[in-house]
Amino acid sequence: PSVTSSEEQTEGQRSTLECSTPYVCPGADIVLRWEGYDPRVSEVSGRVQLDTSGVGRQVNLTSSFSWKDHSKKLLCEVSDGSQRASTEVVLRVRHTPKDTQVSLSPSSGNIGVGDTVTLSCDVGSSHPPVSGYRWYKDEVAVGTGQVLALRGVRREDHGRYRCEAQNALGTGVSPPVTVRVFSAEISASPAAEVREGTATTLSCDVPGREGHPEELSYTWYKNGAWLKDGPAHTLVFPAVAAGDAGYYSCQVTNSQGSDTAQAISLSVTYPPRIPTLTLFQETQGGRLVIVLCAVDSHPPATLAIDRDGTVLATSGAEVALSQRLVVTAARNSVRLEIRDAGPRDGGKYGCTASNVHGNASATKVLVTRAAGLLIQPSAEVAEGTAVTLTCLGTGDTAEKPLYAWYRNGRRLQESSFPTLEFPSVRGDDAGAFQCQVRSGNGSDVSEAVPLRVFYPPRQPVLSSFLQSRGGRLGIIQCSVESDPESSLTLWRGDDVVACTQGCPQAASPRVHVTRSYNSLKVEIRDVVVEDEGVYACQAGNSQGSASAAVDFKA
Repeated sequence: PSVTSSEEQTEGQRSTLECSTPYVCPGADIVLRWEGYDPRVSEVSGRVQLDTSGVGRQVNLTSSFSWKDHSKKLLCEVSDGSQRASTEVVLRVRHTPKDTQVSLSPSSGNIGVGDTVTLSCDVGSSHPPVSGYRWYKDEVAVGTGQVLALRGVRREDHGRYRCEAQNALGTGVSPPVTVRVFSAEISASPAAEVREGTATTLSCDVPGREGHPEELSYTWYKNGAWLKDGPAHTLVFPAVAAGDAGYYSCQVTNSQGSDTAQAISLSVTYPPRIPTLTLFQETQGGRLVIVLCAVDSHPPATLAIDRDGTVLATSGAEVALSQRLVVTAARNSVRLEIRDAGPRDGGKYGCTASNVHGNASATKVLVTRAAGLLIQPSAEVAEGTAVTLTCLGTGDTAEKPLYAWYRNGRRLQESSFPTLEFPSVRGDDAGAFQCQVRSGNGSDVSEAVPLRVFYPPRQPVLSSFLQSRGGRLGIIQCSVESDPESSLTLWRGDDVVACTQGCPQAASPRVHVTRSYNSLKVEIRDVVVEDEGVYACQAGNSQGSASAAVDFKA
């Protein structure tokens, strides 16, 4: 048979294919038919021609072909009993791009910031071939071409992507595909800096969290230390406190892996707490007073120091009101030095701290002494040094004052001279010294000022004792006077029995050693004849050394 049809069919339009033979065989069992078509959308009709204009048989197939029929084969077959002959027709159905899909690479695993993602627009069938592609992200055009490459992925690349494939007949549209960028980020509400007591929420989010196909878990950290974990993506502070300030980060985990958000700083502002006010009067000379005020607040507070209501120093300006005053300021602290201090500098000192959220204050009373004591050349000297103690602070009185001197609370002397001199000071002269100044206006006593005299060890006191009751127990004790402390060593011949510093434990379990300041005690249990002999005690410090010996007999 012969077939007549259009070269191409168009989807949705009805077409007719003609199958014919140039002969007719009346009375014979000859069949002419179409094979391979869909009878649900097709009609078959036939006719026979026997006249003077021609002879033949014809079967027409009228159908509405779809894109799925493209490249499909139909057969027109003529049969006579078991004998068959056929002609094949390959359908060429014109249609828009069909079965358009987006494929994602990589197809599994989390997509992180900085990764590369490739989206391909794949078409199942198109005739004529695809002539162009368009890409859309959240319905906004983002590119052309069959492949859309996202290099150096950002959080903003998260979204729903679809592609359109075009040919001369129309457009094929793919279903949307979600590109999930797995990147954690922390936000603070209402802000990253809030006032104490404000309800504050930190949220840890990945793009598309609410529509994520699987449950996420969250681990929270504060200043790098673990805080809590669980399914909650928020950290809630019903009333944020100053102690809640710090750097917060979170780690989000799903079945494919995890991502840690960059830390966010939560800053909590609050008014000044009660300031710490410290008053210090130098005892060595008594001529310097230091007033130190420090406070806890955020933002930093402005500090002011006053005496009896008169402002002497502020943290905002390091300008002294007089040459006797020196002001230094740092964050949330101010320091006031008063030189050549005297009775006029006594009084009620106050410190006031204020910032945008409020203020606080503290007060202390300073009682300044008219008398001060100065030790020259130093309050710590070596034995034999010439030392002078000077009573200061009352030289401007009209009446000549009297000076009384005390050591460790005991009166030493009284005279009209403001000095107490030691031409060659000895260890026995050390102690806590005070001076009392008496004049027509009254009297005043200085603070006690210690004088320390360094001297070498005196002759050690070495004693021995043998106790026979309840077992033979020998005791050898060495003590010495010195400053600084001496190192004591007990020898028996060339052997070290014990020492106060840097020697090993006693070799014999019968020997027990007790060490204390400038003293060494050795107990020998179950004394035997071999324990007899001459024992020597050596004492030494940075100033010198001394020794003593004793003959111990069993």
